[in-house]
Amino acid sequence: MQIAFFKRNITPQIPCLVAGYSYSDVARKVRDDLFMTGLCCDDGKNKILIISFDLLALDEWFIKRVRKNCADILQLEESAVLFTCTHNHSGPQTIAEANAEDKENAPYMEMLENAICEEVKALRGKFVPCDVYFYSLQTDENRNRRYTARDNMTTFTPHRREMQPLADGFADKEFGALIFTVPGKHDPIYAIGNYAAHPLAGHGPGLGCYTISADFPGIFRDYVKEESGAECMYISGASGDMIPRGDELGSDAMRQMGVNLGKAMLAAMLDAARNPARFKLPDTSVGSLITTFKAPLRKKYYKNPKHLASYYADQEEFCEEIQIVSIGDIAFAGLPGEPCAELGQEIKWHSPFKKTFIAFCSTSYIDYIVPANFFVSGGYESKVHRFSARNTIDFVKCAVDGLFTLREKVYPSQEEEECYPDNLDLPLVNILPNREK
Repeated sequence: MQIAFFKRNITPQIPCLVAGYSYSDVARKVRDDLFMTGLCCDDGKNKILIISFDLLALDEWFIKRVRKNCADILQLEESAVLFTCTHNHSGPQTIAEANAEDKENAPYMEMLENAICEEVKALRGKFVPCDVYFYSLQTDENRNRRYTARDNMTTFTPHRREMQPLADGFADKEFGALIFTVPGKHDPIYAIGNYAAHPLAGHGPGLGCYTISADFPGIFRDYVKEESGAECMYISGASGDMIPRGDELGSDAMRQMGVNLGKAMLAAMLDAARNPARFKLPDTSVGSLITTFKAPLRKKYYKNPKHLASYYADQEEFCEEIQIVSIGDIAFAGLPGEPCAELGQEIKWHSPFKKTFIAFCSTSYIDYIVPANFFVSGGYESKVHRFSARNTIDFVKCAVDGLFTLREKVYPSQEEEECYPDNLDLPLVNILPNREK
């Protein structure tokens, strides 16, 4: 495995519209800079490129156009170029939201496109060899923002903060890590951290609503860099209904969460390096795939054009890409919009890869994707879900089928064997499996 990477400042000029809340919020100051971070992995035969942005989201037309440009530069399949956004609510407006299409920051988008292409072109002479480790641990830095009572009626707790202690819905606590080290040594070169939470720790009232910031993902990257020397990328997991434990409480809450996730990464680096038989990837072949999910439109939603930008309103059906890239036995499932954590966990549970992490806001922005029962219980997330409730399970299956297809493509099963996975050769007590099998 060889990798090349970049980190580029994409902080907008102020004043500019701030994305994520009101269509009229205008930034007055910059608390900390925004960045895009890119990593290209080359296994000797194939490459993949992942770029994470400190932005709310990107429109499908922009993703497809720039993704193709990147693929052409590096001579890759388009499926091998994965974009993902942290879903930052303290950055510039970058999507054509309903009733605000004229508010999209066209000069910023042009700058961003040029910056991406410049950095990707510069990657070609920067590759260095590395070993690759994975890790996973439980980190209690998020919570579900929905309180569902015994009668299955839901309250959106950001609007009723006194009910937050009662909210006991599912929360994905997994902090996932990929760690790239100097060959034969434990010194980290690069790291990817994955966690499910809206970047809303620092977005406080008053001036906090009008401040440019990367929120806790920026603090996380800085902490990892300062403590380990490794450059770092943050990828948001399935964060639709996940928020920080200290949501919207300002810069101190932002710093605490970023540092705590940074400590989780340091713990991952320590344990992975000390247990290579468990956490070092013996094969670092890379792979990629794009599949398409289609479903009937949600009639009540699409009958009301105020909900949609014209770019999406003229579609006859819900049709969105799901993109998967893999490094060895670790996969990132790039999903459109804002899937809730319950759906992300379903995809993880059913994946054939050793570990699968979700990449948020990856292939387009199409609001929230929720489990069908959310339509019964209510709440904010289900109000903006765009396709028929009965097809959410098909969305999960589409992603899982893609994971199985890619796993079989990268590691084909022998003719006499059942398609991976199959545990018949594993011992019942299985802590350190025989890696020779």
